Amino acid sequence: MNMRQIILDTETTGLSANNGDRLIEFAGVEMIDRRLTGNNLHLYINPERDIPEEAVAVHGITLEKLNEMNAPVFADVAQQIADYIRGAELIIHNASFDEGFLDMEFERLGMPRTKTITSDITDTLKMARDRYPGQKNSLDALCTRLEVDRSKRVLHGALIDCELLGEVYLAMTRSQFSLVDELMATTTASNNPAAGGQYQIKHAALPVVTPSSEELAEHENYLQALDKIAGAPCVWRQWQQDTEDKSK
Repeated sequence: MNMRQIILDTETTGLSANNGDRLIEFAGVEMIDRRLTGNNLHLYINPERDIPEEAVAVHGITLEKLNEMNAPVFADVAQQIADYIRGAELIIHNASFDEGFLDMEFERLGMPRTKTITSDITDTLKMARDRYPGQKNSLDALCTRLEVDRSKRVLHGALIDCELLGEVYLAMTRSQFSLVDELMATTTASNNPAAGGQYQIKHAALPVVTPSSEELAEHENYLQALDKIAGAPCVWRQWQQDTEDKSK
């Protein structure tokens, strides 16, 4: 089964999903088996309220711009978003923020919460803090650390942030897949029906180490001691005899 992941980001009117702030931009970038597919979803959304100047300073999205582009309200795109993320693993930087806003918007419409719709949610901020403790782990800082080009990122924007986060995630997790990559490099995919279309792993022959005469003598002395304790041939001798009988 292919691993489907959605790198996800949102922009909002503010920082609190529980105190009246709303979603104004949604972006998702699809990745299957660690390859971008181009099946992206990018939406601007009318928040049905004002957008404070401090929020505009971060993402540059004004209510006037949203009205000019006839941006839909969330109710009009909720099912489209739910269908897009359904069954996928979400990759989000500071996941609780975006998840909180999606949950708020879904719940306003009586729809299931995000975790119910998706298969899993991975927080790259938590990943980065575990990997780089005590360091800055913002998306900008990670791009710099991992040499991801962010020259096109002037303002925060959901789509550009998804694209950058995708590169950051791949860079942070590359080592986790290196062992698998090595194994796959030593295998041969076969289209032969007789091979079942499976990867054929080439195993190196295991070395056979034979005991020396001294080791055999020591082993025999040990078995004789066991025979005396048991008052009969020990289990090892019985197994050895059974094995010899079956080979005849």
